[in-house]
Amino acid sequence: MHFPATQPRKSLYYQYQVFPHFHSQEPVITDAETVTVVGAGPIGMTTALLLAKQGVKVILLSSELQLSEGSRALVYTKRSMEILHAVGAAEKIMSKALPWTHGNSIYKGQVAFRMESPTSEHDQYAPLNNLQQNWLEHFLLETIHENDNIEVRWGNNVVNHVQQDDQVTLTVHTPEGEYQHTSKWVVAADGGRSPIRERMKLRMEGASYEGRFVIADIRIKLDYPTERLAYFSPDWNPGNTILMHREPDSIWRFDYQLDSTVTPEEALKPENLHKAVQDQLKMIGQDHLEWEMDWSTVYSARALTLDNYVQNRIIFVGDAAHLLPIFGVRGANTGFQDAQDLSWKLAAAVKGWAAESILGSYTFDRVGAAREIIAEAGKSTRFMAPPTDGYKLLRDAVLSLSLEHEFVRPLYHWRTSRPHAYTHSPLNSQFDDNAQMSEQTENGALIPNIKFADGSYLYSYISGRFSVLAITENGQLPQALVHEVEQLKAKDIPVQLIALNIDGQKVEAADRNLAINTDIAQQRLLAQSGAIYLVRPGHHINGRWLNYRENALTQTFEQFANVENGVAA
Repeated sequence: MHFPATQPRKSLYYQYQVFPHFHSQEPVITDAETVTVVGAGPIGMTTALLLAKQGVKVILLSSELQLSEGSRALVYTKRSMEILHAVGAAEKIMSKALPWTHGNSIYKGQVAFRMESPTSEHDQYAPLNNLQQNWLEHFLLETIHENDNIEVRWGNNVVNHVQQDDQVTLTVHTPEGEYQHTSKWVVAADGGRSPIRERMKLRMEGASYEGRFVIADIRIKLDYPTERLAYFSPDWNPGNTILMHREPDSIWRFDYQLDSTVTPEEALKPENLHKAVQDQLKMIGQDHLEWEMDWSTVYSARALTLDNYVQNRIIFVGDAAHLLPIFGVRGANTGFQDAQDLSWKLAAAVKGWAAESILGSYTFDRVGAAREIIAEAGKSTRFMAPPTDGYKLLRDAVLSLSLEHEFVRPLYHWRTSRPHAYTHSPLNSQFDDNAQMSEQTENGALIPNIKFADGSYLYSYISGRFSVLAITENGQLPQALVHEVEQLKAKDIPVQLIALNIDGQKVEAADRNLAINTDIAQQRLLAQSGAIYLVRPGHHINGRWLNYRENALTQTFEQFANVENGVAA
């Protein structure tokens, strides 16, 4: 039996709700079009919502009876917000989140480097946005409750599984006992200590770092803007790093590095937490202010990934698939991109408009992303928490030189998380003009978002379906292109034809007409009248043409059927 906590978690700013548990007296066998997601954290919830948007039914299993504790995941990138917009939760999230653009690296009392995240008038969201994970889950759960395709089963702890060729049977413990749950597909979103991954004895590859950090959320009135503050080698914690982030509800988060001689248990003792926070407040001249501790924990920086996220009928996503250092806000933000890439591919397999082998491209695309992130995050981690004396010597030299030499200061840059481009994806069209067009909008890259004159955005129109974007004038489209799109629809492929009218004249045969001017077409899409983009449901470019070429779209979708183990045949 499983006995999750039935008392609401304590918090200075969030009122937890305890949900009733689910139990079945009989074995549960789901139908072929239902996916089971294990883990109701941000990535599990987002995966469930994205699958539901594709028309797939989802059963979401949570071992707890309430949402997660503390800030945990905190900073969400513009890309994450675009994904959360696609699931219908972004407006709720941004009603409370704190957007920001700048970060300060501080050494010996002076700002040695000020990072500014680039922005554009076409951005739908700020580059970075702060919101505690419990609030994020709150808004995701609200969105789930609005969706008839998702059922959340609280207090369901998966303790074992048996995988066969065509299904997975989970052993689930609840406060009333045990039952069996069988599903054709299981998504493991059960976190960094994934019990499913551990039971399967799957090894992760990469590196762990010696640096350990305490997270301390405190309630305090600090009159600082919403910007990241990084203090390097302060007097009270020499050789180490302290990060400060403003959160909603007058909460501030301190992440401070532990000396290697201090154990996590020792660090989390109330008296030691109090001293560390008070020392930091004293350093910034705010130790006269009253404050309260809300929540604390210890984490270690790790950069690890599985080499295959698809294990027959069990598919890993988020921290269950990879463990990434939080420096550069890579953890949850990478998981959201996993969820987006997986959802439409799994829906294609479930709905039957693509072969199950298409899931091999999920591993190819997202393991590639994780390895790219690990390479970048390693640089940030070695600067924030040097793993050897040599790296520490280098970091200290940068700190010292930065006080007088401006050319050194960019070395502080934390290499913020950015969307991965699926440049080598096996799904990218082999029948297009990619090689003849600008590298900035190459296959695998995100199609640039566009803000239209009425205040709407391109991403709002193209999320969740394949979109054929055709730049048109004189209200004309090749009739053969229109017919080809109709044939794809007849095969139940979720595809739409959008005409981007550069002269304002609508195309009657298009599913949607959007007016843009020639300058926007050239500046954002680097294209002109006659150009065509095929865009994946997750906003990534899948093929592009200078002009329509008969049957090229059909050939591109036929290519999907020839993907084996993530490689195009």
